This record gives sequence, C-alpha cells and structure tokens, in this order.
Amino acid sequence: MKSWLQAFVVFAITTSQVIASEVQITQDEQKRQRCSGMYSKKAWGGSVDPFILTKFIKNEDGDNSLVSLVVYEWRDKELIGVWPSAEAAEKQYICNDASVKAKYCDETQKGEFILSSNATSSGNQIISEKVHLNDPKPITYEIKKTGYYCVGTFGYSDVDYKAAVEFRNAYGELPAAQIAKLPFYGGLTIVYAVIGIFWAFLYVQNRHDILPVQNYITAIIVFLIVEQLMTWGFYDYSNTHGNNGLANVMMIIVAILNAGRNSFSFFLLLIVCMGYGVVKPSLGKTMNYVRFLAIGHFVFGVIYAVASLTITPDNAGPLVLLVILPLAGTLTAFYVWTLNSLNLTMKDLLERKQSVKAMMYKKLWWCILASIMVIFGFFFLNSFTFAGRSDPDFVPDHWKTRWFILDGWLNLVYFVDITYVAYLWRPTANNRRFAMSDELAQDDEGFEIASFGGSLDEEDARSPNPTPSRGNESLSPVPPKPVNENHNTRPSLDGETIFAVGEDGDKWSDDEDSPRNSTERTRLNHKNN
Repeated sequence: MKSWLQAFVVFAITTSQVIASEVQITQDEQKRQRCSGMYSKKAWGGSVDPFILTKFIKNEDGDNSLVSLVVYEWRDKELIGVWPSAEAAEKQYICNDASVKAKYCDETQKGEFILSSNATSSGNQIISEKVHLNDPKPITYEIKKTGYYCVGTFGYSDVDYKAAVEFRNAYGELPAAQIAKLPFYGGLTIVYAVIGIFWAFLYVQNRHDILPVQNYITAIIVFLIVEQLMTWGFYDYSNTHGNNGLANVMMIIVAILNAGRNSFSFFLLLIVCMGYGVVKPSLGKTMNYVRFLAIGHFVFGVIYAVASLTITPDNAGPLVLLVILPLAGTLTAFYVWTLNSLNLTMKDLLERKQSVKAMMYKKLWWCILASIMVIFGFFFLNSFTFAGRSDPDFVPDHWKTRWFILDGWLNLVYFVDITYVAYLWRPTANNRRFAMSDELAQDDEGFEIASFGGSLDEEDARSPNPTPSRGNESLSPVPPKPVNENHNTRPSLDGETIFAVGEDGDKWSDDEDSPRNSTERTRLNHKNN
C-alpha cells in the first residue's frame, strides 16, 4: 500500500501536472526571464523542429519604446554581460551610452544585451536583440541540442511591456520536464492490466471460494487500471492539443480519481489489517466506521485538489489550513488505526497458535515497514539534493529527473505494495476452508494421533477391571466390537498443518474428514461406552 506520506505529495503533483508550454513575460522582477527544458528532435522524435517563439504585444500608444531580449542555453550564461573591472560587484548587461563609451559594444548595439567576445564560439546559438514595441516582430530560436533554455528581457526605455513565449518541442505540446510521464503512465496501465488478467483468471477459477476481502481487491485492481489509463490519456491529450479547456477538465478528473485511489487504498489496507475475511468473517459496526473514514478522506482529498487548482502560493493565506488540516487528520487516523489493528491481529493469532495465518500478516507487516523505510530513506537522501535548491543551477541540472523524484517513485512503491498484497490474498481452491478453520495448537515435541489408542489400551490394562483379552472372547455372551484393522498402521500427522473447525455450526463441521468424525474419535466413543 502506498504510505501515508504520499498523500501530502500526490495531490500537489497531480493538480499541477501540466505547466503550459506558453508563458508570459513582463517587466516584473520575477517574470522578466522564463526558462524551460527543451529536447532536441533526435531525443524524442516528432514531426516539427523544436523552437522557442517570442511575441511582444504592440504598444498602442505608438511610442517607440525599446525592450532588450536575449535567448540562450543556461550553460552559456557566463557569456552574457561583461565585467567593467576586476573589482566590479556586478556585470554590465545592457549596451547603453556608457557601455559604448567604454567600448563594450558599438553604437548599433544600443538597447541589446552585451555578449562576450567569445560568445560566437559557444556550441549553442545566443540571440541578443532590441525590440521596438511600436512594431514588434516575432523572434524564433531554433533548438539543436537538448538543454535548459532561457528567454531574458529588460525594459530599456523603462516602460511596461508584455510578451508571450512558447517553448515548442518536436514531440508535441507537453513541457519537456513532463514528457517522460507519458510512457511511464502508459507502462503502468499495461502492467496493471496484466495483473488484472492474472487476478481475473484466479478469481474465475476459484469463484465458489471467494472471500469478501478478495472482492475489494478485485475492485481496486479494476479501479487502478481505469485511473492509470485516464492519467495516461490526460497526458496524451495535453501533448496533442495543449492546455485547453478539455485538458483542464481531464486534469480535475484525474485529481479526483487520485483522491479516490488514496482513500480506497487506505480503506483496503485497514480492513486487511483488521483480519477481515481471514481472521474475522465480519467486522460488524466497525466496517461502517472504516467506510465513513474513507469517505471523509476522499472528500477532504478532493477539496485539497480543487484548492490546489485555484489557490496559488502567492495568495495562499491562513485559511488554507482549513483545507490541509482535515486531510491530515483523516490521514493520521488511517495510519494509527492501521498499525494498531495489524499489531492486535498478529497478537491474537500468535496467542491462539495460528502460525500459518500469523505468517501472512507478518509478511504484510514487513511489506508496510519496508515501504515506510524506503519512503523515509528516499526523502532523507533527497533532502541533501533539495538543500541546494537555492543554487541557480539546481533546476537546470535536475529538470529531466524532477518528475520522478516528486511523483514517479511513489507510484512504483505503491505498485509493489498493491501487487504484494494481491499475491498474499490471491484466490485459491481452499479459501473458505482456510479462512473459517483454526489450526490445531501443537506442542513443540509433537504427537501422533495413532498413539491415542495404544495409550488407552495401556490404561485399560492397568485398571482394576481390565477389558477381557481376545483369548477369552468365547466366554462373553456379547459379540466383540469391530476393530479398525488399519488403525495401528496409520501414519503420523506430526509436522503437518492441522485445522480444527470451530464450534460455529459452519458447513465444514460435518465433513467426513473432520477430526470429530474421524475413525479414532468413533473408536474412542465406543470404548468409553
């Protein structure tokens, strides 16, 4: 099962999965430069050559204001601007009258970004132009190599300006940092479908022996196939048609499905840890409480997803806690209740010496523990990586793998967990017999059922009124009782798993193979009579 920590990450990722490949540039300090990863045509293929297109909005006042523009690959940032002197605190980036006088640029370059003398030797193209707002021309930058590219601007005439920048990759409309999710979710859909086929085969083959908990596992496998298919379809549609209205609707649906997956997963894990279907045939009123908790978690998860779509970090206030705290509360309730139920179930099975069933829950316990350790370990290792997030080179160095760090690996952990639980609780031919039976408690030294008859005969021999031997059978007017000839040759049951049917009046209590109806029990009853 997916760990409880995942829910704090998944919704934020899901509800911001597509960052529009078209962004806006203004004179604001935080929006004067826009950057994005770009793949070459050879990397992912496609029908068009990748490019960056910049379009400025025309100044309706007719004022011929100038805006400086530069387009470059991040590794070439040192080639932009010049140092006025060795003691200078910052570079001189814009060519103005002072720069012309200092011979950093010539008169024709006024209003442009200054490039170093060796800028032409770079393996990537660097565009530096001045844009006239009274008649702005589109500026196109062709992408030849995979890299992290930026579009920087500066208001040379100190006026307000706006521009739209499109980062267009060869494969489609998705941002380069998101394209790896397309094959990833497509692959997960296929894998879940294969697991569903195997599960369906076992389910149909043993359809008369299905436990209630296995019906829930069937439902979540079907749900996962639909959810992963919908997620893949969302990315595929966004890659083909861009971030339009239908893509936004699909994004909301995916967020809701993701909230449902989290709630359903926690619900299933909790009832499994309570022993539902294997240790307890029914949870009674507790099942209703678990369902209410799952529904509440789903509702709060959807609210959180919608809030993530409508509230940006800039305008988020203290009221955002009203969205986060309820989700955190239901998540904590699931976490505490699940671990406590698992411990109580294991303790009960061990006290009743139900070693086979206890081993199943022990394996589940190790699965949950391993998942938590992996998640904490991954967060711990990534804390060192994210510690350098303030470094300007952090995003340029990690834009290709960021999606996996934030989203991909959590889906893999969830996949391993749900697959393992489905394997442990898979349909078999003796589901109901195993679930409704109790294993006979055996001492460490073991015993043989065949030894019961011999021990009772020895007690008869030591009793004051011993039973007549066969040599004196003719003296008795009562015909001798029939004796099972194969009794003394019955093999030992020591080392075998023995299940004793409970006293609940279930249908297995009258089986001919039941210990109560065995030959040994019949013979002992005759002796006692």
